[in-house]
Amino acid sequence: MKSVPFEVHAVVAPPRVTRWLHAAMLVVAAVFFAMHFLHLNADFPNNSPWTDWSKYTDEGWYGDAAIRHYLFGHWYFPGDFNPAVALPMWPLVELIVFRFTGVSPAAARALTVCVFGATLVVVYVLVRRFERMSGVAKSPSLAAPLAVLLLCASPFFFVFERMAILEPLLILLTLLALLVSSRMHAVHFRALGWREALPSIGLGLLLPAMVLTKTTAAFLMPAIAYMMWARAGHRVRATLRMAIIPVILAAAIWLAYLGLFVRPHYLEDYRYLFSANAYTGIMLEPPAKVILTTIVDGAWMGQVLYPVFFGALALTIFWRPQLFRNPLVPALLLWICGYVAFLAYHNNLQPRYYMVVAAPITVFVAIALDAFRQTEARAAKIAGGLVVTAVVLGILVPDGMLQAQFVANPEYTFRDAANGVKRVVEADQEHSRLILSISGSDITLFTGLPSIDDDFGTLDLDERVKAYRPGWYVAWNELDDDKMDALTEVDRVTRVAAFPAMDDPERNLLILYRLDPKQETPKVLKAKKALPKALQTKLGQQPDATQLQH
Repeated sequence: MKSVPFEVHAVVAPPRVTRWLHAAMLVVAAVFFAMHFLHLNADFPNNSPWTDWSKYTDEGWYGDAAIRHYLFGHWYFPGDFNPAVALPMWPLVELIVFRFTGVSPAAARALTVCVFGATLVVVYVLVRRFERMSGVAKSPSLAAPLAVLLLCASPFFFVFERMAILEPLLILLTLLALLVSSRMHAVHFRALGWREALPSIGLGLLLPAMVLTKTTAAFLMPAIAYMMWARAGHRVRATLRMAIIPVILAAAIWLAYLGLFVRPHYLEDYRYLFSANAYTGIMLEPPAKVILTTIVDGAWMGQVLYPVFFGALALTIFWRPQLFRNPLVPALLLWICGYVAFLAYHNNLQPRYYMVVAAPITVFVAIALDAFRQTEARAAKIAGGLVVTAVVLGILVPDGMLQAQFVANPEYTFRDAANGVKRVVEADQEHSRLILSISGSDITLFTGLPSIDDDFGTLDLDERVKAYRPGWYVAWNELDDDKMDALTEVDRVTRVAAFPAMDDPERNLLILYRLDPKQETPKVLKAKKALPKALQTKLGQQPDATQLQH
């Protein structure tokens, strides 16, 4: 077997004080992590620093396929919003959990917290793997437990890692891809045994899994490519040999998915997801302004952590350039730059998008802070330790206090509003149970009521209303004119109830309208598209209007 220039140094046994610090940080991190499991049905914290539309929609939208399959027998509703066609990984994972727990927001959010737990483990292993490669370390490193502690104590991660959205899984898969890339072998095929091939096969599976979790994973590929290049000793030919297996395997999986699943059955839905997100906001304003806003809004990730990142980066460049010998450091910076480029290009600066940037920033800060305290001179070592301790406490104390405040003051306004909608709908025996709402998927997650979307879908809203004939419409604060026009073609719209929920002034009142048909319409409407038998819960069953109404 040909040796690989990329070597990982053995970790020296730390002295007792360092071992105690190491263990203490992990214990405190475990306490903060355990807090993530409390009050899983509660609202996204009201009056928090983050105003994000996802708290009204995304947990339902991107888990819809799993929710619908479990509750109604089929994951696909023709003409409605079906994002699982292009993003199937998260609903597949959710469906496995729902088979054991049933459908509920607590189950979906507990799954996301478990994904976060796996992320912490991979971060710890990844940082420990490279902690002595830069040559900076003069004493045992505390970067790995510090990274875990900063992630666990972050209120930003607390609020978004408790949501059943796509970003947490993307972060985990990217970290796994970096870890697997760091263990690959740059050898000829004839010398590659099955054990040596496992990392290459693993990466070949992880790459399409990342893209099928969230298509923006494409912006993270340079970080993974760099790790492969570092593993190959910064040699181009060795890197290309190393990439053959994962690239071929990933391409085969991707093309098989498109050719055998999407193209024959769901091509219209696949294209729709991209057309709905095809705009580039960077052209709507001066590019310099967009880039500046993208950078400034990064403060969402942490009022102290974020400026510390820029300071740590500057000190790394001018004082500790040896840190760049650690392959993880350039890989993390490429990860950050790649995803910030996407944020600026898309220019739809929702806080949740910054999660994918916050993870590598937090890990880099931990690595850098640990390196800054490393020195041989005793006086400098003490001074550096004091400065680093002050910075760490400056991050942890306000973050920990805000997170504790969120845990101590849970609110359940959206859960109560959704249950209020359910009570009214189920008390009425004359109208369909099917609701129409932009937050319909989230209401389905909480209540089990069937729903379709009023904003997104391959059919225009008026066509969807005629095809599915919902019995109820749920709006936030007001009934928009375009929605009224689509509904009043076939229904009389009557306001029957209103429920206060959430904290956004534009979305803090959930209003329930009853839809009374103006004339008799057929009760049974068949789906337009034939579906593979393998995707049917029971042979011969399809979701039609009758199934959704009762």
